[in-house]
Amino acid sequence: MGDQPARTPTPAPAQEERTEWRSALLRFARYVAMRGIAVLITVGIGVYIAVWVSQIGGYADGFRRTEIRVAVAMSMRGNSEYQAMSQAEKEEYTAAVTQAAIAASGLNKPFFLRSFKHTAEALSLTLGRTRWAWGGMTASRETKEILLEALPMTLVLFGTANLITFFGSLFFALVLSRRYGGFLDRASAVLVPVFAAPPWFHGIFLIVIFAAVLRVLPYGGIVDIPPPATSAGYTLSFLKHMILPVTAWLLGTIPAAAYTGRAFFLIHSSEDFVELAKAKGLRASRVQRRYILRPVLPTIVTNFAFTLIVAWQGAVLTELIFNWPGLGRILFEAIGRFEAAIVIGAVVIFAYLLALTVLLLDIIYALVDPRVKLGGGERP
Repeated sequence: MGDQPARTPTPAPAQEERTEWRSALLRFARYVAMRGIAVLITVGIGVYIAVWVSQIGGYADGFRRTEIRVAVAMSMRGNSEYQAMSQAEKEEYTAAVTQAAIAASGLNKPFFLRSFKHTAEALSLTLGRTRWAWGGMTASRETKEILLEALPMTLVLFGTANLITFFGSLFFALVLSRRYGGFLDRASAVLVPVFAAPPWFHGIFLIVIFAAVLRVLPYGGIVDIPPPATSAGYTLSFLKHMILPVTAWLLGTIPAAAYTGRAFFLIHSSEDFVELAKAKGLRASRVQRRYILRPVLPTIVTNFAFTLIVAWQGAVLTELIFNWPGLGRILFEAIGRFEAAIVIGAVVIFAYLLALTVLLLDIIYALVDPRVKLGGGERP
């Protein structure tokens, strides 16, 4: 017998499945990495523009030079050696000290060159110390420290509120679409415009009703004064102070999001595959969950992400109304005190939050929408 050609061994099904999953994970990781790089570049450009705006294109340098001259002149008043100099020597010495201080602060260089350094410092939150005392302290503090202390408060409040908004609006959208044409559906069409105001607007009325009139909830802050001594008491007090701001946020976001979701559900409920599922005798809840919710979910996620991006803009006034010690209140106080470093730092953090929102949207979209291609291949 002649030599038989060698046969290539057929890969086992388990090995093929592992190879396919490995390839899918690599495509997904590449997709996330490319999206992340694009978002970071966008944040960098936005922060660079914010640096130029906050410094008025370098025009604010004149104010800083004036502050340095005034500070140098004030420091010379108590200097006995300076007082013993002649007028010409005083002027020469003052000019030399002033120029040294200006050079030390970098103001002797063109703003265009310094703007790139300022942008890098802003992105890393390396913004130096504040000009004024903050947080009850008697001296200035590191800007980064102030911002990072306020960030968890913002994330806890609005993270909780937005999670409730997403799942709450999804639930009410399903309920409204199931009862299309009924009393609840007609009532929602009337009530949605009533709740179209921003969350801080609802917050004013909630404070008046539940804090000023009924006196069942606090006006604002995060805990009672004095704070409870036990951990359980502190937690309960914290949760009690979250009720009004979270409720205000929900009133300003859930009605519109639920009504929009209702419209999407009603559009897909008339598709042929949905009618076929109903004709098979499937339960209404299963049809809605499997044949309507799944294809609509990418659109719902997209709509919620854009709502969230816009809603972040209302965080400043919402925290201010409820005296919540987060980034919004810090930003408002910094504007009043002309603390440019804190203003830029708060803008950078909000930019990071928006970028993270967009990146999460891309990731979730790739997971729930089968039409999204990852690197030219199929979705994982």
